[in-house]
Amino acid sequence: MTFKRADRVADLIREEVNRILVKDIMDPRVRNVTITDVRVTDDLRIAKIYFVPLGQDSPSEDVRKGLEKATPFFRRNLGKRLNLRFVPEVHFYFDEVFARGQRVERLFGEIRKKEDEDGRENP
Repeated sequence: MTFKRADRVADLIREEVNRILVKDIMDPRVRNVTITDVRVTDDLRIAKIYFVPLGQDSPSEDVRKGLEKATPFFRRNLGKRLNLRFVPEVHFYFDEVFARGQRVERLFGEIRKKEDEDGRENP
């Protein structure tokens, strides 16, 4: 199986952005954000970073503003940490797929709970 360079760079960016979030970001608006995926264009010029705020189904306006404000900080730190000729532009996107998965999992949990309750009532 072969991997494109863009895929390898995306993995590196995901790791580094997570490190930056854990160790370097002081903004409380983005402290509880998890990076779920990174997609980099084939020319390595644009990185789309997908995130979810922990414990929330959708990001608050504060989280969006915090990430928008921190974007130059992320890009500057990625430039220092990655050995690339060009540092990609960084764009943050809410990961709706992950949120939908969480919602479906929560619904399944409610169904299981209801079935367990119904099973106990009718021996």
